[in-house]
Amino acid sequence: MKIGQVAREAGVSIDTVRFYERRGVLPAPERKPSGYRMFTQAAVTRIRMTRALQDMGFTLDEVIDALRAHDAGGATCDSERWRLEAVVDRIDARIAELRRARRNTMKILEECRAGRCRFAPPQGGDPRR
Repeated sequence: MKIGQVAREAGVSIDTVRFYERRGVLPAPERKPSGYRMFTQAAVTRIRMTRALQDMGFTLDEVIDALRAHDAGGATCDSERWRLEAVVDRIDARIAELRRARRNTMKILEECRAGRCRFAPPQGGDPRR
């Protein structure tokens, strides 16, 4: 199939397919004598898997590394579990950051509601200070 069909079936743009090919997510496809790339259904599956892993929190480099491990034939749940654990650790750290930011924002909001807004200039003062 041509690149446009791969993009449509995978739900991405043609530029994304080209980018994934450059980055090594997709193996180089065969080309027709005209120069057109000819992809297989496996390219669609691989793009969908890449997107699913990215949606879970994997970086593109992590996805590429996991795909290489899979392609080498030695990937098992036991050998690859650490990748998921690393993503969960990163998500937990991000959740902690967001909770901290929320607490700080709520504190400032409560001050604003009490008439002590940090963003308003002092009454009667120069607003540029």
